[in-house]
Amino acid sequence: MSKKIVLFTLMLGMIIQSTVVANAGTATIENKGEHSYKSVRLLPTIYHSANTDLSDLRIKNDKGEEVPYFINTGYQKEQSESHQYDMELINSFLKNKEFYFDYKLKTALDSDVIATSIVAESNNINFAKSVEIYGSYDNKNWQKIKDDTLYCVDNHIKTTISFAEPQKYTYYRFKLSNNVEQISFGRVYLEYNETQTKTDYFLKEINPDYRVHEQGSNTEITVKGLKNLKLAEIIIISDSMFKRMLVTPLGSKEIYHLTFGSETYQDTTIPMDWQISTEENFVVMIQNNDDAPIKIDDIIVRYYADELIFDGSNSDSFTLEYGASKDKTAPEYDIANYKDLALKQDMDALAFTTIATDEKAEKAIDYKWIFNVVIVVIGVLLGAIILSNVKKTKS
Repeated sequence: MSKKIVLFTLMLGMIIQSTVVANAGTATIENKGEHSYKSVRLLPTIYHSANTDLSDLRIKNDKGEEVPYFINTGYQKEQSESHQYDMELINSFLKNKEFYFDYKLKTALDSDVIATSIVAESNNINFAKSVEIYGSYDNKNWQKIKDDTLYCVDNHIKTTISFAEPQKYTYYRFKLSNNVEQISFGRVYLEYNETQTKTDYFLKEINPDYRVHEQGSNTEITVKGLKNLKLAEIIIISDSMFKRMLVTPLGSKEIYHLTFGSETYQDTTIPMDWQISTEENFVVMIQNNDDAPIKIDDIIVRYYADELIFDGSNSDSFTLEYGASKDKTAPEYDIANYKDLALKQDMDALAFTTIATDEKAEKAIDYKWIFNVVIVVIGVLLGAIILSNVKKTKS
């Protein structure tokens, strides 16, 4: 009897354990291309069944071995902008043994001229001059910008004076403490040089299912299938003519679609600002007041996708497993320590060929409840075994 109980207990534990670690979904990735590094973009179906933080994602090769990866949200690009603005000498004079050179923008522009430096080219050689730089908007009131040095000594030349922060003056003044060498500047011009780092995110667009329900004087729109998506914006498509207040869990906003003659004015976009939807549905409410409800033609959702980067040089195919457990922690792979170098490499963009998600199993299983039941059952059975052995010993 005791052997049957032990056997039953072990089998029950194995069944429950296999149930707990089962994945809610798997997705097959077919390998292709000539590069070692691969990328694959996640799809909404995977987001819906995976953990919100994607901690349960695991990639396996065709041998069932785990493949290290890291999650990439976008690529950084450096954008450089450069402009030059010529200046003309409008005045030079000597005052208290100090020499002044005043310059003005040669061509007037409609907007402010932003400068990150000023360049003063000279035909003179073998000189080094301490210079004070001033700026003015009206050629009357001058503000000191900085002290610096200009020189040309033994082929070492410095003609550029960089500003600590961009300047917008129309007039610039050079002040020299002395000018025994009679230094002059052949060309003076402003420069604007700036390099900005911009991240290109993976913005994707879907047309989700939705339900429209009239509730009193309000139109309730339930947008379906948004769970775990990092939302950029939701767009309401309608040919109706309207100007209404829209209410969402994130706040309220006025939306409108107005046509007058050949001109159309519209703003029906709901900015979501990277909001992650933890629920399957997202509900918005349009306040109609005493007007008739507007006709909703379609809903567009834009979201920011992620991609998985991994070394795929040693397998013909891969399987992405997800949805195993809400308590699963994110893996720590060494590849994450050199992701910046990996992203600079050429890589092949792969795609999911088949996706199998067991939505019913995912929703039906309460892992904590099952675990507690297993502990209780095993405890009862072990107690029965111990009690049975005690009775046999006494007898």
